[in-house]
Amino acid sequence: MTLNQLMAFVYAVRLKSFTAAAKELGLTQPGVSDLIQRLESELAEVLFVRHRRALKLTAAGRELYPYAKHAIEAAQNGAAAVRSLKTLEGGSAAFGLLRNSPYYVGPDLVANFHRTYPNVRLRLVGQNSSETADDVRNLDLEAGLVTLPIDEDSLGILQIARDEVFYASSSDDADHADDAGPMTIAGFCRRPLVLYDAHYRDLDPARRQLAHRAAVAGLAVEPHIEVEYLTDALDLVAQGFGGTVVCGAAVRSQVEPRGLRIRPFAEPLYDTLALIKRPEQPLSSATREIALLAVRTLLDHVDALPTVSLLPGAEDSAIRNFLGVKEDVGAE
Repeated sequence: MTLNQLMAFVYAVRLKSFTAAAKELGLTQPGVSDLIQRLESELAEVLFVRHRRALKLTAAGRELYPYAKHAIEAAQNGAAAVRSLKTLEGGSAAFGLLRNSPYYVGPDLVANFHRTYPNVRLRLVGQNSSETADDVRNLDLEAGLVTLPIDEDSLGILQIARDEVFYASSSDDADHADDAGPMTIAGFCRRPLVLYDAHYRDLDPARRQLAHRAAVAGLAVEPHIEVEYLTDALDLVAQGFGGTVVCGAAVRSQVEPRGLRIRPFAEPLYDTLALIKRPEQPLSSATREIALLAVRTLLDHVDALPTVSLLPGAEDSAIRNFLGVKEDVGAE
């Protein structure tokens, strides 16, 4: 039983004529008759009888008709749904974002996407970059914007920008003898530390870099307090419980209002922001568009984020090529 057979059957029922059905379907009358005969042969039932020069359904035909009609409608609706994905008149997009994404893209990303594509359902998954990488690798997400380093296994990566990471402390921290200059890894390891992303610990990109530097110096990063969110860590730092690290993009909105001070690291520490996806895996139109919009929104914010700098290769053409964007989505 094929869709073409069911379409010939349904149109013949509606128009009460094989000839009229053939004209509607762009077929010949013998072609429609053949489709009906093969359907009857498969079902071992007669579906039509002639009655006063018109087609009349048999009992078997009456039983089949609602199911055949539903099958055709389902197929047509399915085809329309797939077409809507290309035109972004429907469908959905799920895209991974780094935990600190509000400091880089703000609310503009969601608002601009929804204004342009109001019929596309949007799901932005904000989590630690290590988990975003796992979700992309495991096919739970098509793509994401992350902070490096991550495990690069099975991933395509395009570096976009980098943001300097600072040591943040309260005024009480000024008692330390090495307070005059940039923070060394030895000085960092000696201090009481309040670090965030407790769930991910050694997988967090910034903490991985610090742990590596400490290991090279024969030291270890051993936080006194671990919490999940940057804002909680900064609140504790403001109360004098220790120091923490903070990306430059969050300094103006989160560090300065708390009266905290920042120091650069002696060996500058950076969050590198990058797009990730599976190599050679085409992205859906909706995911391509939200990924492209995420990067463009980030780039639009760069002027207001003095600690963020673009990296070579982050040109629009390279980004579009990485995402597989060959032309405007609306023109597809």
